[in-house]
Amino acid sequence: MSAEIHSTVSSKGQIVIPADVRKRMGLTQGSVVRFQINENGECLMSAAGDVRRLKGRISAPAKPVSLEEMAATIAQRRAKAGRR
Repeated sequence: MSAEIHSTVSSKGQIVIPADVRKRMGLTQGSVVRFQINENGECLMSAAGDVRRLKGRISAPAKPVSLEEMAATIAQRRAKAGRR
């Protein structure tokens, strides 16, 4: 079944996905959508999953780093690169 549904682009380039479309695609807060444009300029949208599923995938540093340590490391790397 095919349906044509319209949405308006805001001045910030945002669109509202109509409730019926969100429901049919299983989109909820945090869902990621993918836009694909074919050779005819037609745009297809697909759901790529919930971004919240990535939570916890990036581990924290082994030990906390102080601001002084960060500044010292930045200064050392700049010196190696020949910058001040």
